[in-house]
Amino acid sequence: MKLLLIRHGDPDYSIDSLTEKGWLEAQYLAERMEKMDIKEFYVSPLGRARDTASVTLEKMNRTAVVCDWLQEFSPRIQRPDTDELKNTWDWLPQDWTAEERFYMYDHWFEPKALRDGKVEEEYRRVTMEFDKLLAEHGYVREGHYYRVEKGNADTLAFFCHFGVEVVLLSHLFSISPMAMWHATCAAPTSVSTVVTEERRKGIASFRMSSFGDISHLYAHGEPPAFAARFCERYENEDERHD
Repeated sequence: MKLLLIRHGDPDYSIDSLTEKGWLEAQYLAERMEKMDIKEFYVSPLGRARDTASVTLEKMNRTAVVCDWLQEFSPRIQRPDTDELKNTWDWLPQDWTAEERFYMYDHWFEPKALRDGKVEEEYRRVTMEFDKLLAEHGYVREGHYYRVEKGNADTLAFFCHFGVEVVLLSHLFSISPMAMWHATCAAPTSVSTVVTEERRKGIASFRMSSFGDISHLYAHGEPPAFAARFCERYENEDERHD
């Protein structure tokens, strides 16, 4: 089985939709997607993800299942350097890297800021719903691998958001999402591909063949949007600092 985790297009957060560039990105993505044999489409309930998916769905004359748990991962935490509540993945490197538990799959959720924000509870809710869906398609979670009850070569597409995409990947790979949130960046309309491997009958694991692929943008000479990134150099005043 193959999973496609797709981030929404360049967002206009003020209206929970897409910028003009975002709509263009969605069009280029749709041209890529229509060449693929997709078994099922799943989409976040948030506007920017649904609008991105709508272009592909219209082009392919398909519909998508709206999943509440695919919306952006939303717990807010008290970061140590500010009084403002921030997204779980938005920490300064000098702060989060000082906490060794953030690198550990079984302990990343233990620091006080995450406990106060009930981050583990939301993580478990999202991943349980994800596993429930995978089980419906024949793959049942057993510890850190999946028992194959009905093996298949189906492709499932998920239109969602960077934060929740990392949650799903971290669960599939049994690694800390904190490390992945801060070490990866999925550009708008990027596609991450995860494929099962069944080296012994009935036992499957998921392996990522590509992360954040935006070849559909490069094919049209369209540069990736800067959304989700921070400044490459501190002196770059036109790029986001915080």
